[in-house]
Amino acid sequence: MHLLINQANIGYDKTLISNVNADLNLGEVCLLIGNNGVGKTTLIKSILHQNSLMEGEILINNKNVKDLSVKEIAENIAVVFSKSVIPQNYTVEDLISLGKYIYYPFYFELKKEDREEVKEIIQELDLTQYKDTLLTNLSDGNLQKAFIGRALTQNSPIIILDEPTTHLDEKNKLIILKTLRNLAQKQNKLILFSSHDWRLAKEFADKIWYIKDNHLYSGIVEDVLLQHDELTNASLFQFNENFVAPSIKSPQIQKEMLYSLLQKNFQKDLSSFNFSFNESIWEISHCNKMYKCESFEEIVILISKLH
Repeated sequence: MHLLINQANIGYDKTLISNVNADLNLGEVCLLIGNNGVGKTTLIKSILHQNSLMEGEILINNKNVKDLSVKEIAENIAVVFSKSVIPQNYTVEDLISLGKYIYYPFYFELKKEDREEVKEIIQELDLTQYKDTLLTNLSDGNLQKAFIGRALTQNSPIIILDEPTTHLDEKNKLIILKTLRNLAQKQNKLILFSSHDWRLAKEFADKIWYIKDNHLYSGIVEDVLLQHDELTNASLFQFNENFVAPSIKSPQIQKEMLYSLLQKNFQKDLSSFNFSFNESIWEISHCNKMYKCESFEEIVILISKLH
């Protein structure tokens, strides 16, 4: 596991989250959700070792975060907080270029390949027309995208974002979330981001960390959502153009969950599969053979083997 939390109590003067056991691998996107005040930001700061654990340990690539220097943590984790200090007299391009600072001395000039990478990230985030605009003259949404761009240029294996879509409209929200998912899948990044928007889990995350009643519930998205009724009121996005859906016979909520899971994870034609939900078991037929799965995680493993 690249990020491991082991029997941790997280909080300040009192424990906010008890006995946390959770892990994430490179290539995974995890949504951290929970109501205001439950400890989401405190958990993020604990991973960054900006807040000491009351008990337990947090490991990054088998190294305890309390034993890492500030520079080592920056090399491993790029972070975007919901409230960031805005550098004065900086343009969008200046801010995004700052993500390279851990690889250079204090005074530096970017190499050609680094400038090209900054340019590509500016284009990917749809900020080209603002690249020379002062940060103080940006809208909240474009400012948030610029800070996310700085984190992307840092090229750390882990990217943590605290409420990254708060100030974004639907178009820009999709740009950010697609960018993050592409980073996880194509560049093997570990992405952890917090949000109040439960809808994002089904469409863009592999796993959920859900904080409720001083506990952290973790697991594959679809399994966790169905274990907590309050999380299943979600709307569906469609962004996988190469996905061809299979036949699915089930109650509506299970059907929507399975559809989201498959179109999120498989860039392929799945029309040769037939899914039927029967007494909490998924029955799957393919090439005249029948399979049974008890969880969505088992379904992902099965489809990966068969197709």
